[in-house]
Amino acid sequence: MSPQGGPRLRVDPIACAAVGVCVQVAGAVVDLDRWGYPVVPTRALTPGEVEQADRAVRACPRRALWLDGAPPR
Repeated sequence: MSPQGGPRLRVDPIACAAVGVCVQVAGAVVDLDRWGYPVVPTRALTPGEVEQADRAVRACPRRALWLDGAPPR
């Protein structure tokens, strides 16, 4: 778990190709900036958001998203 109380969704902007799959599968926790790159919450995620974030992580074709501080699956 992260020091602030829960897992956080992270994005590697270098690895990201701005495909947008993440927002399609997890629009509740991922938004897109004007260039199509993901914008993720800077705070710890709630349990319901973790499920959505996990979907985004698994769907990312470039593996540019990950959950920091989440227990291993």
